[in-house]
Amino acid sequence: MIEDDVLFGRQVPLEGPPQLPNVVAQPAIKRVGQRQQCQRCWQWLRPQDQLPNGTWYCRQCLQMGRLTSQHKLYTISEPNRFSMLAKSPLTWSGQLSAQQWTAAQDVMTQMRAQHNHLLWAVTGAGKTEIVYPALAWALQRGWRVAWASPRVDVCLELAPRLRQAFQAITQTVLYGDQLEPYRYCQLTICTTHQLLRFKAAFDWVIVDEVDAFPLAMSPLLQEAIQHAQKASGSHLYLTATPDERLQRQVARHQLTVTYVPLRYHGHLLPQIQVQVTWQWRRRLQRRGLPAVVLRQIQHFLTERRPFLIFVPHVADLVLVERALKLAGISGGATVHASDPERQAKVQAMRDQQLTFLVTTTILERGVTFPGIAVLILGGDDPIFSTAALVQIAGRVGRSGQDPTGSVICYCQTHTQTIRAARGMIARLNWQGKRQGGQP
Repeated sequence: MIEDDVLFGRQVPLEGPPQLPNVVAQPAIKRVGQRQQCQRCWQWLRPQDQLPNGTWYCRQCLQMGRLTSQHKLYTISEPNRFSMLAKSPLTWSGQLSAQQWTAAQDVMTQMRAQHNHLLWAVTGAGKTEIVYPALAWALQRGWRVAWASPRVDVCLELAPRLRQAFQAITQTVLYGDQLEPYRYCQLTICTTHQLLRFKAAFDWVIVDEVDAFPLAMSPLLQEAIQHAQKASGSHLYLTATPDERLQRQVARHQLTVTYVPLRYHGHLLPQIQVQVTWQWRRRLQRRGLPAVVLRQIQHFLTERRPFLIFVPHVADLVLVERALKLAGISGGATVHASDPERQAKVQAMRDQQLTFLVTTTILERGVTFPGIAVLILGGDDPIFSTAALVQIAGRVGRSGQDPTGSVICYCQTHTQTIRAARGMIARLNWQGKRQGGQP
């Protein structure tokens, strides 16, 4: 028998009505005028979205499980079945810097005023920790909170940190490939796709890496944030590289903003070094890497410094891996978005079982490896946007014990995108210097 808390603030398709009080049912596909609309993702169906028997189904949220016009969605209004706490649930033992504390108080003020807010902070500024005071305030008062991200890697890295920081708070992690059954918890860490399963559930929704793919390009997922939060709720966006849409909302005063231009350890961002490398791809296709790249890799290996090699396309991974093996370089692995072993490889890199990863842009953000260096092969490829290059550079120097490091971009031409990324880093560092930042 299904428990009532499985339906709290959720839209669950069931084969039959549950024998529970306060259950509300609605058709999964609803006719509105002459059109059909999915009630899980709110997208309009097209005339061809029918099965051979004439049953309507939604293609837009098909990956969440097929919904048809023969299904019903069941929900129970969110009751916030959580206790008010006598003291703060924050068990994190760290300390915020003066800059972080100022930003944290601003986030707290906007959250309590139920304003939608943007925390625009450089990579390595400690965005997660900046949110802790406001999150503690909300959880202490029995609020239900979601911390969502477009990237599953971000969720999996964040979950153990939040468990450690809020040890008395019930928490669950939701993503597409998980095996554990759903649990009703006060703090939900999830991918943005999972928000499609919720309806008016959360008092506060925190969206980490809000400008990342696929959220930035998906009106469906952007709307999911709005529907998952209560009418009285609000959301907080976190990013180091807000896109034009978010910057327009700030300019129009539709979104309040807090700026953090300096990393938590007080050091400036590493600047991207550009090395024009002629015909690197032709050399790669001939089973080799440019000598300048191999020399740099050997330097990292001699220093025993872990490193990431970013490539533009999945097809480049096997070519780079082959070239490294022919050069006698081992101790690494390749990784991409559809790699079934992706999570295990990332964890192996964290555990220092691997020396390097050759990766696509899937690791451009949301993952932290202490003491890392970065090489970007083909940084002039259109796949590397300005934001992507800034985020990739931001993997370096995140530790207070090792706040500097190398970010080297190998390219055929020094493109406007590369110049723009270097310019953004330079502007952020100029602002950071004004607040006392050190090289």
